[in-house]
Amino acid sequence: MSNIGAQHLTRRGLLGAGGALALGALISACGGDDASGTASPGGAWTFTDDRGTQVRLKARPQRVVGYVGTAAALHDFGVDRQIVGVFGPTKLKDGKPDPQAGNLPVDRLEIIGNAYGEFNIEKYAALRPDLLVDNMFVPGDLFYVPAESKDKIFALAGSVAISAGAVALPKPIERTAALAAALGADLESAKVTAAKARFDKAAEALRAAAKAKPGLKVLAASASPDLFYASSPGKNTDLIYFKELGVDLIVPEKPGKDGYFEELSWENADKYKADVIMLDSRTQALQPKDLGSKPSWKDLPAVKAGQVIAWQPEPRFSYEGCAPILEALAASLQSAKKTG
Repeated sequence: MSNIGAQHLTRRGLLGAGGALALGALISACGGDDASGTASPGGAWTFTDDRGTQVRLKARPQRVVGYVGTAAALHDFGVDRQIVGVFGPTKLKDGKPDPQAGNLPVDRLEIIGNAYGEFNIEKYAALRPDLLVDNMFVPGDLFYVPAESKDKIFALAGSVAISAGAVALPKPIERTAALAAALGADLESAKVTAAKARFDKAAEALRAAAKAKPGLKVLAASASPDLFYASSPGKNTDLIYFKELGVDLIVPEKPGKDGYFEELSWENADKYKADVIMLDSRTQALQPKDLGSKPSWKDLPAVKAGQVIAWQPEPRFSYEGCAPILEALAASLQSAKKTG
């Protein structure tokens, strides 16, 4: 499973100064085979995804099933009743929504899988899906869609993939916005434009915080019982963006085949000297409270200094989902100190 992270499009690229208004106008103006997505009232619907695949339907999809993070981001942009089912981390053991579900009305949705490897094809078929939506961290692979059953799954409905690896954070947000607009969402709504403004302000706050703390070394990491994962700002979409904004992120020397992280034994968890550790906060990863038995964890300078902050390697690709992440990191850097 990826620790996550196409060509880069800067924050001032597609959206630019016109913000969501410009994107809304772009989507409205696009048509034919060159468009990312288009639909006419009661007419055909098309959308070209980040695999270069064009989905063509007789009408705008009314029954959408998606990876929980993708669906949650679409919901932030205004897609609601069309979402009928989700897969991926949706509910915690106590029945409450998983943080990755964002603001989704999870009790209304059919959950066809709640963990990696879970995808109930019978439940999926029973939903009569018009469209499957997902994030794509590795080219060609839709996240949480089991490889062994993907052909059966793809035969039931068209699918749209949003590239979420090796591109800076604004890009998947913009692509998710484009998909939401194609599904009928209003990108000029007060909610969306306010979220975009908050995101831009948060990005500038993070840039300023990073500039004010030159040389402050930050490591993004994930913990499991046997391994400590040092994540790469070359592949993880949020880390790419943080680095562009000036955060001094440590670059692992030997990332694995997909390039997302380097696997370290706990004995070697101190390979990279970090002043701040951003630790994977997803439900499947170990948290600081779980790591007391790891002497090497307690000895890390950032841990001793109390400079361990929560990190969400799978951000919700919407302005509403990502603005708080930028704000929290900016605040953490403002208060952090060098450990050596």
